[in-house]
Amino acid sequence: MTALLTIIIVLFVAIALWQMVKIFDLAQVSTSNSQVANDKDNKINGYLMMGFLIFIYAITIASFWYLGDLPLVSNSASEHGSGLDNLMIITMIVIFFVQTVTQFLLHYFAYKYRGEKGKKALFYADNNTLEFVWTIIPVIVLAGLIIYGLFTWNDIMNIDKDDDPMVVELYAQQFNWKARYGGDDNVLGKANVRLIDLDRANILGVDEDDPNAQDDVIVTELHLPVGKPVLFKMRSQDVLHSAYMPHFRAQMNCVPGMVTQFGFTPTVTTAEMRQNPDIQEKVANINELRRERQAEIEEAGQDLIYEFDYLLLCNKICGKSHYNMQMKIIVETQEEFDAWMAEQKMFANSLNK
Repeated sequence: MTALLTIIIVLFVAIALWQMVKIFDLAQVSTSNSQVANDKDNKINGYLMMGFLIFIYAITIASFWYLGDLPLVSNSASEHGSGLDNLMIITMIVIFFVQTVTQFLLHYFAYKYRGEKGKKALFYADNNTLEFVWTIIPVIVLAGLIIYGLFTWNDIMNIDKDDDPMVVELYAQQFNWKARYGGDDNVLGKANVRLIDLDRANILGVDEDDPNAQDDVIVTELHLPVGKPVLFKMRSQDVLHSAYMPHFRAQMNCVPGMVTQFGFTPTVTTAEMRQNPDIQEKVANINELRRERQAEIEEAGQDLIYEFDYLLLCNKICGKSHYNMQMKIIVETQEEFDAWMAEQKMFANSLNK
């Protein structure tokens, strides 16, 4: 891959130098070498335009063939995920159709109306009908996409409190995540970064005098019960972060000094997702690559065999270790979640006395 990139860069440099030489030649006054294009030049350029059109279509088809699963349609793991995937697919279809038509017209017209000796171009000062058509159609299409997007966004963000969502805080700091559960009362205690006290092991700045904070649970691995609505409250200790959970189609910025929120209902457990054929194929490919780098991976102290897990990632470049800012998410049955929660320490019992 490095060799291919090197060849491409050298090729681009050579083309740039060639173009610079042509520009230099054009700038010189010469009576013996005319730079005016003739019919043969125009015909060649017309054929090149059609050739480039074929190249564009070929690379587009190849991209869909090899990268057509980018929307991750089969891997959505939340109730609202299918709505977002549908919105993305519709948008891609519209873009693909417009790109196909406009690129064809652009390149075909360059070929069909190429310069020929004795042929004169017609000039139209304006055409109200054409201008109306190419204005109103994009307006209608874009308005439809925007309205559909707004409805989809409202369905996600309008969290119904009657559903009794489980409240979880996601706390971001360079370069790790913490999660805080509301405990038995499902109410998060008050918190402020100014209350952080490492000597007391109060790493999130939770108000120790707040009654609602006593049963809060702070963990470094996020567990979620399947089928249970979850309302995430998000804070940042230092810089702008972004809580990104790709398989749940969830992303929200974590802004210092304020609390943002995002909610969803997980629908597929970790165990079920590991049985997904697409996931199994990707895991197999990853493990094949890891076996090829076995010595390097073992030297780094990592497990050789990779197993799929949901992840919480940071999707804002927040510093030198941004790439490694992630937290494991486990979606499980309600019984498994209750058993795990019973093993966790409450905030009041985790403080250093």
